[in-house]
Formats: sequence, C-alpha cells, structure tokens
Amino acid sequence: MKIFEGFQQGVNLGGWISQYDRYDEQHFDTYITEADIKKIADLGFDHVRVPVDYPVLETEDGQLKETGFRYLEACRSWCEAHGMRMLIDLHECFGYSFDPLKKDMDRKKFFYDEELQARFFKLWEEIARRFADHADQVAFEPLNEVVLYEVADAWNKLAASYIERMRKIVPDSYIVLGGVCYNSVTTVPLLNVPIDDKLVYNFHCYEPFIFTHQGAYWVNAMPKDWRIGYPKTLEEYREAGRKLDENLAGAVYTEGIREIGEGFFEDLFAPAIEKATKDDVPLYCGEYGAIDLADDEDRLRWLHDIHGVFRKHGIGHALWNYKGKDFEMKDLSLAMK
Repeated sequence: MKIFEGFQQGVNLGGWISQYDRYDEQHFDTYITEADIKKIADLGFDHVRVPVDYPVLETEDGQLKETGFRYLEACRSWCEAHGMRMLIDLHECFGYSFDPLKKDMDRKKFFYDEELQARFFKLWEEIARRFADHADQVAFEPLNEVVLYEVADAWNKLAASYIERMRKIVPDSYIVLGGVCYNSVTTVPLLNVPIDDKLVYNFHCYEPFIFTHQGAYWVNAMPKDWRIGYPKTLEEYREAGRKLDENLAGAVYTEGIREIGEGFFEDLFAPAIEKATKDDVPLYCGEYGAIDLADDEDRLRWLHDIHGVFRKHGIGHALWNYKGKDFEMKDLSLAMK
C-alpha cells in the first residue's frame, strides 16, 4: 500500500479555529501560536491537521474574511519553520455540520443542493489558490465526517466534482477524502471517485466507541457517569454498547472480528486496507483518540494497540487532540510510543 508521505504521525488542532466556544479573535490569536507548533515538532510529529469552520473564513453571506485566512497562513509558516506539514480540514461548511449538538441541522440537504455546493466550491477554490505554491507542504480535506449512510452516492458525486475543480488549481497537492457514517473505516470501500497520484483515503477511528466516548456529554443516551476500562472482551463492550443509540454502538458488533487488541483493529481496518491497496491509494486516519475521562493507563494501552496496526500497514494518522476538546493527553509525548 502506498504511503502518505510526510503525514505519518500528526496531531489535530481542534478547538482553535473550529469547534470554538464562541467567535472570539482573542481566542484565535492566542490558543495556538508558533510555540505550540514548535512543541509538536520537537516531540517528533511530522504534521498537524487543522480543522477550520466556515465562519472563520467567510461571513454568513459568503464574503471572505482576511483575518481567518491569516490564521491558516500563519500556521503554515510556523510549520514550515519547524519542518512540518499541514492538512487543512473544512470541519464545517455553510449548510452542513456533523456536530451532534446542532440538533436542528438538516444533514442531508447539502448533498443535493446545488446552491450550497456552489458556495462550498467557491470557498475551496479560494483556499486552494492561497496555498497552491505549497504543494509539498499543504494537503486538503474537503469536509469532516459525512454523517448519513444514505448520501454515499451523492457524496461520491460531490467529491468527484471537488477533485476536478481542485486539480485545476492544485494539481500536485494531496487531497484527503473520507467516507460516510462519520468517516467510518467501514465505509472507505464505498468511495468511488477519480483516482490520481495525490489522492488519499481517510477514516476516523474511535473504537470501541463505548470506551473512547465513555461519559461523553454530547453522545445520546450516554450515562455521564459511565466508565469502562481497556481492554475488555468483545462481549463486554457489546453489552455496554446497548446503552447507546444503535447507530452509535460502533464496530464491536461486526461479525467475524478478533478479540480486542491489535487483531481487532487489524480486522476492522482490513476492508479499507484492501480498497486502498487495490486502488493504489494511501490510507490515513485523520482522527483517533480516547476521552480524557478514561483511565490514563487504559488510554495508553488503547494507543499501543491501534498504533501497532497503523505502523504495520503504513497508515498515516493524526491524534485527536492537541489541546482541550475532552481528548487532550497530559503528556503528548506518550502518543509517540
């Protein structure tokens, strides 16, 4: 399987210019600085994934905000100064959000609405133009976590159009594309877009979900005081997962997978690895992590298992998260082991 060169071990900058508590330029100016990028580089990470929400880059009526683009450009220059690469991820666009806390969001409309898509393309073409001279350093991810399985075909059509438009501006830059069902690894085989030498298949992994999201306030039906260790048996996680909505219970219910450990992740990733190998496309895990409510030693055991499979197959990855957002690690250096 091909390797996503320069993007093998990274960390997310979530909570900076995406998923912030409120639009606050003082927060944007201070939450992530060059000192943070230097720290990340010094620890041995080779890239950062930078989620950004559309209100940072454009007004509600679609006018560009130069201040927002300056944050992206500043991050790029800091990364360059410290020998790192950068993946720009549009975490939320006008008309679409994955965020489960946005209860009134129509998560289907965007994939069939030509006006919303035209605005999406316009913003991305602007991003591409501004970073077109940095093909070796900056990669692009069109949209974070398409939620609904039912839009898989529409997403393929939209993504194909995105690739075609972007290639006119950034022919030599990496484009990182994930599937549906919150970017589940199980939906990578559903991707059906034009393939080129700089396309990367992307997935997120928070499995077993009942462990990685234990006590998470944003998860429907999750008891806030629920705690569970790692590793447990598949049956224990399956039984615990019955507390959750069916569509959140996760991959522990997949038939024919091995018990929890490296074998579990190996089996879970196998169809995506097969798809990537067949298409000669690198595979990348843009988000993975365990909530800070979990026991620290359990989190480290979980990281050891998933890292073992990443490294065995050359799957690039970016830990969620560098700072805050309920997934921060007290000692980020431990994520390098």
